[in-house]
Amino acid sequence: MKKFETVGIRPRAKLGQNFLIDLNLLRLLYESANLEKNDIVLEVGTGTGSLTAELADRAAFVITVELDSVLHELAKQELYGRTNIRFLQTDILKNKNKLSDEVLTAVRERLALVPGGRFKLVANLPYSIATPLMSNLLLTDIPPHSMTVTIQKELADRVTAEPGTKDWGALSLWMQSQCKTELVRVMPPSVFWPRPKVHSAILRITYDEKRRNKIPDLKFFHEFCRAMFFHRRKFLRSELCSAFKQTLSKETIDRVMFEMNFDDKTRAETLDLKTMLKLCERCRKELAYLPEKERKIL
Repeated sequence: MKKFETVGIRPRAKLGQNFLIDLNLLRLLYESANLEKNDIVLEVGTGTGSLTAELADRAAFVITVELDSVLHELAKQELYGRTNIRFLQTDILKNKNKLSDEVLTAVRERLALVPGGRFKLVANLPYSIATPLMSNLLLTDIPPHSMTVTIQKELADRVTAEPGTKDWGALSLWMQSQCKTELVRVMPPSVFWPRPKVHSAILRITYDEKRRNKIPDLKFFHEFCRAMFFHRRKFLRSELCSAFKQTLSKETIDRVMFEMNFDDKTRAETLDLKTMLKLCERCRKELAYLPEKERKIL
């Protein structure tokens, strides 16, 4: 904290700045990423560059992104002379549904230069961007080999949740449809400065290409996940009717429900990943008669 004060750093709540000050947990974060010399690492939230330096020591190249101009310049000065780091001062999110083109282009360019290179996300993420960042990375043509991040404990519980539990929802379904998830460590507020009001966690998410290949239309499934949990307490039939009210008749939805042995009391939160994938594909096939641009979910 004295280091921050010396250079005049004041955490900005608007940017969700909570610095990880426990060096043992910082070490656990980067060691849990299992970095190798052909890895291309994306770090979001450069901060003062402490984690950036450790990543650069272990990986082929690090692309680190910082929105705060003061911290961006400080980290560049601290790590001056490092040839395997690219500093970007930008917002990782172009909007809540899309990532920065500049950042994705930088990752693609660097991957092209490293034969057999693997793309990994390793970061102490600001809470406010964690969900859209992780979700949207899985929609790109370069899904990361792994994501090892510190995030809010509540969010980690949702990512790793099991069907039928209170935390099982759209995010659980989406992430687990393509990845294996593991809660590495729960962290108290005291290991951050300033202290957040909630517990955090180190989460490791490992991409599984076999899982992804079971999804015929990735974008459609992403929209389906969100639609099925948009009104969490609604019965499944109501969710389906609401999601497809402009494209599928109630008679069609009732037929799909009957063929899949769902009753009027079935809720999305009780259905496992395999069943939800099957339901999504059944709905998508019912839309096959429509022009592609009209095969959408509200």
